[in-house]
Amino acid sequence: MSRVAIVTGGASGIGAATVALLASAGVAVASFDIEPSQRFQVDVSDADAVSRGVAAVRRELGPIDILVNAAGIAAGGPIDGEAFVETWRQTLAVNLTGVMLMVRECLEDLKASEAGRIVNIASTEALTASRGSMPYTVSKHGVLGFTRSLAVELGRSGVTANCVCPGATVTGMTGAIPESNRDAFARRHVPLGRYARAEEIAFMVATLCAPEASYVNGAVIAVDGGMTAQSG
Repeated sequence: MSRVAIVTGGASGIGAATVALLASAGVAVASFDIEPSQRFQVDVSDADAVSRGVAAVRRELGPIDILVNAAGIAAGGPIDGEAFVETWRQTLAVNLTGVMLMVRECLEDLKASEAGRIVNIASTEALTASRGSMPYTVSKHGVLGFTRSLAVELGRSGVTANCVCPGATVTGMTGAIPESNRDAFARRHVPLGRYARAEEIAFMVATLCAPEASYVNGAVIAVDGGMTAQSG
């Protein structure tokens, strides 16, 4: 019997690339997204929607062995801005609370699995901070801390929890940035001199989901072309 995975944010970007890579390895994958085109249209910030979605996957595909939390929104603004409080609320609801809700709903299955895997997608913003992106940065720091807490709490049950921190990556979030601006940023800040492809991030995610990755737990892995290793 094939393993069963749920990937949130699976309609585009890193999530979609992860869905494709896991499926190519024989995993039965359910993609959760707010996009109407998705078989499982789920808003991860809605606890009832998460519960219904996971129950549907369990009925159609079986118990969940792998959970990849890739859903996220990028939002920012000055802390004294008029919309800041609502931006903060929405960003944490999706990027952090949504991760927690998904883990809680899948936890019984993950514990029962022979190779339960949780991979949370954070960002290099979980390791650093940038001006103007406080809600996003805080949410990703939270994902990192949540992942480490899960690793400690769930380790004895055989479930691993790891965190992937992508750097500059070509996705829907960055698609609006002019290519010339992306190139200039990469030349200055990324030792490899370019943005990542979503498939390159998905490779690390899929690797952490493998049964053979059973001793990787609580890891925080930057996939950023060396960006966080470079000072200045």
